[in-house]
Amino acid sequence: MKIAELVTFGGAALNRATERRADIKQVIAEPSATTILLWRGKPMVAGGALVRVPLDHAVLDDAGDERVLLCYDGTEPVLATDMSDCAPPDGDPSEIDSFLDRTQQHHPSVPNAAFAELRGIMTQLSPADAELAATAKAVLGWHQTHRFCARCGHESVMAMAGWQRDCPACGHHHFPRTDPVVIMLITHGNAVLVGRSPGWPGGMYSLLAGFVEPGETVEAAVRREVFEEVGVRVGPVRYLASQPWPFPASLMLGCAGEALSTELTLDPNEIEDALWVSREDMAKAFAGTHPTILPARKGAIAHFLLRTWLADRLDE
Repeated sequence: MKIAELVTFGGAALNRATERRADIKQVIAEPSATTILLWRGKPMVAGGALVRVPLDHAVLDDAGDERVLLCYDGTEPVLATDMSDCAPPDGDPSEIDSFLDRTQQHHPSVPNAAFAELRGIMTQLSPADAELAATAKAVLGWHQTHRFCARCGHESVMAMAGWQRDCPACGHHHFPRTDPVVIMLITHGNAVLVGRSPGWPGGMYSLLAGFVEPGETVEAAVRREVFEEVGVRVGPVRYLASQPWPFPASLMLGCAGEALSTELTLDPNEIEDALWVSREDMAKAFAGTHPTILPARKGAIAHFLLRTWLADRLDE
Protein backbone atom coordinates (compact mmCIF):
# COMPACT_ATOMS: atom_id res chain seq x y z
CA MET A 1 0.00 0.00 0.00
CA LYS A 2 1.40 3.37 -1.02
CA ILE A 3 -0.63 5.04 1.72
CA ALA A 4 0.54 2.60 4.41
CA GLU A 5 2.68 5.09 6.29
CA LEU A 6 -0.27 7.41 6.89
CA VAL A 7 -1.07 5.19 9.87
CA THR A 8 -0.66 6.78 13.31
CA PHE A 9 2.88 6.45 14.78
CA GLY A 10 4.39 5.90 11.33
CA GLY A 11 5.73 7.83 8.38
CA ALA A 12 7.40 10.76 10.14
CA ALA A 13 10.85 9.75 8.82
CA LEU A 14 12.62 10.67 12.03
CA ASN A 15 16.41 10.84 11.90
CA ARG A 16 17.13 8.35 14.66
CA ALA A 17 20.87 9.11 14.43
CA THR A 18 22.02 5.62 15.37
CA GLU A 19 25.61 6.69 14.76
CA ARG A 20 25.36 9.09 17.73
CA ARG A 21 24.18 6.54 20.28
CA ALA A 22 27.65 5.40 21.35
CA ASP A 23 28.44 8.72 23.06
CA ILE A 24 25.38 9.91 24.96
CA LYS A 25 27.49 12.25 27.10
CA GLN A 26 28.47 14.22 24.02
CA VAL A 27 24.86 14.36 22.85
CA ILE A 28 23.66 15.61 26.23
CA ALA A 29 26.36 18.27 26.23
CA GLU A 30 25.01 19.85 23.06
CA PRO A 31 23.41 23.23 23.99
CA SER A 32 20.41 22.63 21.72
CA ALA A 33 19.50 19.27 23.28
CA THR A 34 15.94 18.93 24.59
CA THR A 35 13.95 16.11 26.11
CA ILE A 36 10.35 15.00 26.13
CA LEU A 37 8.95 13.77 29.45
CA LEU A 38 6.95 10.67 30.30
CA TRP A 39 5.32 9.76 33.59
CA ARG A 40 4.36 6.10 33.89
CA GLY A 41 4.07 5.87 30.13
CA LYS A 42 2.16 9.11 29.67
CA PRO A 43 3.85 11.84 27.60
CA MET A 44 3.68 15.45 28.74
CA VAL A 45 1.69 17.58 26.30
CA ALA A 46 0.46 21.13 26.00
CA GLY A 47 -1.69 22.61 23.28
CA GLY A 48 -1.85 19.34 21.34
CA ALA A 49 1.94 18.94 21.13
CA LEU A 50 4.69 17.18 23.06
CA VAL A 51 6.46 19.38 25.58
CA ARG A 52 10.21 19.64 25.00
CA VAL A 53 12.37 21.10 27.75
CA PRO A 54 16.09 21.94 27.84
CA LEU A 55 18.26 19.61 29.87
CA ASP A 56 18.78 22.22 32.61
CA HIS A 57 15.03 22.66 33.22
CA ALA A 58 13.86 22.51 36.84
CA VAL A 59 11.45 19.65 36.11
CA LEU A 60 14.42 17.34 35.61
CA ASP A 61 15.34 17.73 39.29
CA ASP A 62 12.70 15.03 39.84
CA ALA A 63 14.17 12.69 37.22
CA GLY A 64 17.16 10.41 37.20
CA ASP A 65 20.21 10.90 35.03
CA GLU A 66 19.29 8.41 32.31
CA ARG A 67 18.28 9.73 28.90
CA VAL A 68 17.23 7.95 25.70
CA LEU A 69 18.23 9.51 22.38
CA LEU A 70 15.16 9.50 20.15
CA CYS A 71 16.27 11.48 17.10
CA TYR A 72 17.89 14.58 15.71
CA ASP A 73 15.48 17.31 14.65
CA GLY A 74 17.76 19.03 12.17
CA THR A 75 20.86 19.62 14.26
CA GLU A 76 19.05 19.43 17.60
CA PRO A 77 19.06 16.18 19.59
CA VAL A 78 15.72 15.14 21.08
CA LEU A 79 15.82 12.79 24.06
CA ALA A 80 13.30 11.08 26.33
CA THR A 81 13.27 11.16 30.14
CA ASP A 82 11.31 8.93 32.48
CA MET A 83 9.62 10.91 35.26
CA SER A 84 7.86 7.90 36.79
CA ASP A 85 9.59 8.18 40.17
CA CYS A 86 8.02 11.55 40.90
CA ALA A 87 4.46 11.52 42.16
CA PRO A 88 2.17 14.14 40.61
CA PRO A 89 -1.31 14.19 42.13
CA ASP A 90 -3.44 11.46 40.60
CA GLY A 91 -6.57 12.30 38.66
CA ASP A 92 -10.05 11.14 39.53
CA PRO A 93 -9.93 7.30 39.79
CA SER A 94 -13.44 7.14 38.33
CA GLU A 95 -11.97 8.29 35.02
CA ILE A 96 -9.85 5.13 34.70
CA ASP A 97 -11.35 2.08 33.01
CA SER A 98 -9.98 -0.97 31.22
CA PHE A 99 -10.19 0.79 27.86
CA LEU A 100 -8.67 4.20 28.54
CA ASP A 101 -7.14 6.17 31.40
CA ARG A 102 -8.64 9.64 31.02
CA THR A 103 -6.86 11.13 34.05
CA GLN A 104 -4.13 13.71 33.59
CA GLN A 105 -1.27 14.51 35.94
CA HIS A 106 0.66 17.75 36.30
CA HIS A 107 4.07 18.87 37.45
CA PRO A 108 4.44 22.28 39.13
CA SER A 109 7.59 23.10 37.14
CA VAL A 110 5.73 22.99 33.81
CA PRO A 111 2.54 25.07 34.09
CA ASN A 112 -0.26 24.52 31.58
CA ALA A 113 1.02 21.06 30.61
CA ALA A 114 -0.13 17.58 31.59
CA PHE A 115 0.86 13.94 31.40
CA ALA A 116 -1.83 12.28 29.29
CA GLU A 117 -2.56 8.71 28.17
CA LEU A 118 -1.12 8.31 24.67
CA ARG A 119 -4.13 6.38 23.35
CA GLY A 120 -6.31 9.36 24.20
CA ILE A 121 -4.20 11.98 22.42
CA MET A 122 -2.50 10.08 19.60
CA THR A 123 -4.71 11.49 16.85
CA GLN A 124 -4.15 15.05 18.08
CA LEU A 125 -0.36 14.90 17.76
CA SER A 126 1.60 15.69 14.62
CA PRO A 127 3.11 12.63 12.86
CA ALA A 128 6.55 13.47 14.24
CA ASP A 129 5.28 13.95 17.81
CA ALA A 130 3.23 10.76 17.62
CA GLU A 131 6.24 8.73 16.48
CA LEU A 132 8.46 10.32 19.15
CA ALA A 133 5.92 9.57 21.88
CA ALA A 134 5.41 5.98 20.73
CA THR A 135 9.14 5.35 20.53
CA ALA A 136 9.79 6.86 23.95
CA LYS A 137 6.95 4.97 25.60
CA ALA A 138 8.08 1.64 24.17
CA VAL A 139 11.79 2.04 24.97
CA LEU A 140 11.30 3.48 28.47
CA GLY A 141 8.75 0.76 29.21
CA TRP A 142 11.28 -1.86 28.15
CA HIS A 143 13.88 -0.45 30.56
CA GLN A 144 11.35 -0.56 33.40
CA THR A 145 10.58 -4.25 32.87
CA HIS A 146 14.01 -5.56 31.82
CA ARG A 147 16.35 -4.30 34.52
CA PHE A 148 17.90 -7.69 35.17
CA CYS A 149 19.97 -9.87 32.87
CA ALA A 150 17.94 -12.75 31.43
CA ARG A 151 21.09 -14.88 31.29
CA CYS A 152 22.50 -14.55 34.83
CA GLY A 153 20.00 -12.43 36.80
CA HIS A 154 22.40 -9.59 37.62
CA GLU A 155 21.13 -6.02 37.34
CA SER A 156 22.01 -4.59 33.94
CA VAL A 157 22.81 -0.99 32.99
CA MET A 158 21.59 1.30 30.22
CA ALA A 159 23.94 1.64 27.24
CA MET A 160 23.99 3.00 23.68
CA ALA A 161 21.88 6.05 24.54
CA GLY A 162 19.10 3.84 25.87
CA TRP A 163 18.97 1.37 22.99
CA GLN A 164 20.81 -1.39 24.83
CA ARG A 165 21.30 -2.83 28.30
CA ASP A 166 24.61 -4.42 29.28
CA CYS A 167 25.20 -6.92 32.05
CA PRO A 168 28.34 -6.07 34.04
CA ALA A 169 28.46 -9.62 35.46
CA CYS A 170 28.36 -11.85 32.37
CA GLY A 171 28.86 -9.26 29.61
CA HIS A 172 25.63 -10.10 27.79
CA HIS A 173 23.91 -7.40 25.72
CA HIS A 174 20.13 -6.94 25.69
CA PHE A 175 18.10 -4.99 23.14
CA PRO A 176 14.59 -3.46 23.17
CA ARG A 177 11.86 -5.98 22.54
CA THR A 178 9.18 -5.69 19.89
CA ASP A 179 6.37 -8.26 19.72
CA PRO A 180 4.91 -8.93 16.24
CA VAL A 181 1.11 -9.02 16.13
CA VAL A 182 -1.04 -9.83 13.11
CA ILE A 183 -4.25 -7.85 12.70
CA MET A 184 -6.57 -9.09 10.01
CA LEU A 185 -8.98 -7.50 7.56
CA ILE A 186 -10.88 -10.72 6.81
CA THR A 187 -13.53 -10.35 4.13
CA HIS A 188 -16.10 -12.54 2.44
CA GLY A 189 -17.74 -10.89 -0.51
CA ASN A 190 -19.14 -7.56 0.65
CA ALA A 191 -18.70 -8.23 4.38
CA VAL A 192 -15.85 -7.84 6.86
CA LEU A 193 -15.24 -9.86 10.03
CA VAL A 194 -15.02 -7.91 13.29
CA GLY A 195 -14.98 -8.86 16.96
CA ARG A 196 -14.86 -7.34 20.43
CA SER A 197 -13.15 -8.01 23.73
CA PRO A 198 -14.60 -7.66 27.23
CA GLY A 199 -14.27 -4.18 28.71
CA TRP A 200 -14.58 -2.33 25.42
CA PRO A 201 -17.16 0.45 25.12
CA GLY A 202 -20.59 -0.91 24.31
CA GLY A 203 -21.05 -1.63 20.62
CA MET A 204 -17.37 -1.19 19.65
CA TYR A 205 -16.01 -3.77 17.21
CA SER A 206 -12.56 -4.05 15.70
CA LEU A 207 -10.50 -6.41 13.56
CA LEU A 208 -9.26 -9.71 14.98
CA ALA A 209 -5.62 -9.78 16.08
CA GLY A 210 -3.09 -12.04 17.77
CA PHE A 211 0.60 -12.56 18.46
CA VAL A 212 2.85 -14.27 15.94
CA GLU A 213 4.38 -17.40 17.49
CA PRO A 214 8.04 -18.47 17.17
CA GLY A 215 8.69 -20.35 13.94
CA GLU A 216 5.50 -19.03 12.33
CA THR A 217 5.04 -16.95 9.20
CA VAL A 218 2.79 -13.92 9.19
CA GLU A 219 0.39 -15.69 6.82
CA ALA A 220 0.20 -18.77 9.05
CA ALA A 221 -0.42 -16.58 12.10
CA VAL A 222 -3.35 -14.89 10.35
CA ARG A 223 -4.96 -18.22 9.50
CA ARG A 224 -4.32 -19.72 12.94
CA GLU A 225 -5.61 -16.74 14.93
CA VAL A 226 -8.82 -16.38 12.92
CA PHE A 227 -9.58 -20.09 13.22
CA GLU A 228 -8.79 -20.13 16.95
CA GLU A 229 -10.97 -17.13 17.73
CA VAL A 230 -13.99 -17.64 15.47
CA GLY A 231 -13.57 -20.99 13.69
CA VAL A 232 -13.25 -19.50 10.19
CA ARG A 233 -10.76 -20.89 7.67
CA VAL A 234 -8.83 -18.29 5.67
CA GLY A 235 -7.42 -18.69 2.16
CA PRO A 236 -5.15 -16.13 0.46
CA VAL A 237 -3.42 -13.67 2.79
CA ARG A 238 -1.49 -10.53 1.86
CA TYR A 239 0.37 -7.86 3.80
CA LEU A 240 -1.06 -4.32 3.81
CA ALA A 241 0.59 -2.04 6.37
CA SER A 242 2.20 -1.95 9.81
CA GLN A 243 1.95 0.18 12.93
CA PRO A 244 4.19 0.46 15.99
CA TRP A 245 1.84 0.02 18.94
CA PRO A 246 3.59 0.83 22.25
CA PHE A 247 1.01 -0.77 24.56
CA PRO A 248 3.44 -2.00 25.65
CA ALA A 249 5.70 -2.86 22.68
CA SER A 250 4.02 -4.42 19.67
CA LEU A 251 4.39 -4.10 15.92
CA MET A 252 0.96 -4.51 14.34
CA LEU A 253 1.18 -6.27 10.97
CA GLY A 254 -1.95 -5.42 9.02
CA CYS A 255 -3.01 -8.13 6.58
CA ALA A 256 -5.94 -8.86 4.29
CA GLY A 257 -7.37 -12.36 4.10
CA GLU A 258 -10.19 -14.06 2.23
CA ALA A 259 -12.51 -16.19 4.34
CA LEU A 260 -13.45 -19.62 2.97
CA SER A 261 -16.65 -19.75 5.05
CA THR A 262 -18.86 -17.46 7.13
CA GLU A 263 -20.07 -19.68 9.98
CA LEU A 264 -18.73 -18.39 13.32
CA THR A 265 -17.77 -20.60 16.27
CA LEU A 266 -16.47 -18.30 18.99
CA ASP A 267 -13.87 -19.22 21.59
CA PRO A 268 -15.16 -17.41 24.72
CA ASN A 269 -11.66 -17.37 26.17
CA GLU A 270 -10.42 -15.39 23.18
CA ILE A 271 -13.28 -13.10 22.20
CA GLU A 272 -16.60 -11.81 23.54
CA ASP A 273 -18.44 -11.48 20.24
CA ALA A 274 -17.86 -11.47 16.48
CA LEU A 275 -19.93 -10.34 13.51
CA TRP A 276 -19.90 -10.22 9.75
CA VAL A 277 -20.65 -6.59 8.86
CA SER A 278 -21.59 -5.45 5.38
CA ARG A 279 -19.77 -2.57 3.73
CA GLU A 280 -22.95 -0.50 3.96
CA ASP A 281 -23.38 -1.13 7.68
CA MET A 282 -19.68 -0.43 8.37
CA ALA A 283 -20.02 2.86 6.50
CA LYS A 284 -22.92 3.75 8.79
CA ALA A 285 -20.80 2.81 11.83
CA PHE A 286 -18.02 5.14 10.68
CA ALA A 287 -20.58 7.88 10.08
CA GLY A 288 -21.97 7.38 13.59
CA THR A 289 -25.42 6.45 12.32
CA HIS A 290 -25.45 2.69 12.89
CA PRO A 291 -27.87 1.79 15.72
CA THR A 292 -25.66 -0.85 17.39
CA ILE A 293 -22.09 -0.84 16.01
CA LEU A 294 -19.25 1.53 16.79
CA PRO A 295 -16.02 1.43 14.73
CA ALA A 296 -12.50 0.68 15.96
CA ARG A 297 -10.60 3.31 17.92
CA LYS A 298 -9.38 6.27 15.85
CA GLY A 299 -5.61 6.12 15.46
CA ALA A 300 -5.44 2.33 15.63
CA ILE A 301 -4.44 0.43 12.51
CA ALA A 302 -7.79 -1.40 12.61
CA HIS A 303 -9.56 1.93 12.05
CA PHE A 304 -7.11 2.78 9.25
CA LEU A 305 -7.58 -0.57 7.47
CA LEU A 306 -11.36 -0.51 7.75
CA ARG A 307 -11.52 3.07 6.49
CA THR A 308 -9.22 2.17 3.59
CA TRP A 309 -11.36 -0.87 2.75
CA LEU A 310 -14.50 1.27 2.77
CA ALA A 311 -12.85 3.71 0.38
CA ASP A 312 -11.71 0.81 -1.85
CA ARG A 313 -8.09 1.95 -1.56
CA LEU A 314 -6.37 -1.24 -0.38
CA ASP A 315 -4.41 -1.47 -3.62
CA GLU A 316 -3.17 2.12 -3.54
